[in-house]
Amino acid sequence: MNLKGAQYEEQAALFLKRAGYEVADRNWACPMGELDIVARKGSTLVFVEVRARSNPGYGTPADSVTPAKRAKLVKTAMAYIKAEKPEAEEYRFDVIAIVPGREPEHIEEAFTADGFGFF
Repeated sequence: MNLKGAQYEEQAALFLKRAGYEVADRNWACPMGELDIVARKGSTLVFVEVRARSNPGYGTPADSVTPAKRAKLVKTAMAYIKAEKPEAEEYRFDVIAIVPGREPEHIEEAFTADGFGFF
């Protein structure tokens, strides 16, 4: 990860903490991929993808979470659950979109794991 990516993830983690989330893991990786942030709020475990774009001419940061990226995140989240066995009643996939100079945008339930048969 580059320095800017690390800064954006730190910004997202602080944003989540201020919003009442507990950050359980950061940059959790396995052969399937990497989870930027795994957070908890109440009984919900939230897998958070952090995306940033400095030039809005290429679309919003959230637009960069393609169907292929979503599938990879779901598979990685399944590996996380299998490996870490976290206590949770619900699971959710969020995106934190960052445009430098603006407040992060937190998109709750940005996508689902429908069709993967695990959640």
